[in-house]
Amino acid sequence: MTSLDPTIAARLKRNDAGLVPAVVQQHDTGEVLMLGWMDDEALHRTLTTGRGTYWSRSRNEYWVKGETSGHAQHVVEVRLDCDGDTLLVKVDQEGPACHTGDRTCFDADLLG
Repeated sequence: MTSLDPTIAARLKRNDAGLVPAVVQQHDTGEVLMLGWMDDEALHRTLTTGRGTYWSRSRNEYWVKGETSGHAQHVVEVRLDCDGDTLLVKVDQEGPACHTGDRTCFDADLLG
């Protein structure tokens, strides 16, 4: 059971695992930092604590960005796209967002 506002929960279109992708963006520059996954509880925690909280598909547990690395995400706003199937989380990122140490998870591979 989650405490997510029922009006918000009703608008979400989740995948078969109950998750919604969350595109994370630096609020002032528009830089795309990472993609995370949220269920209702992760979204509730993000909205109420102001810290980026995600569901780890590999570890099957919640994680708060920066809790172990110190590279916290301070949430400025969260938006839902027109289809209800993707979240946009605008943050103030402390340090690198990627677990590799890169500023963004999209620094490494330019295709084509």
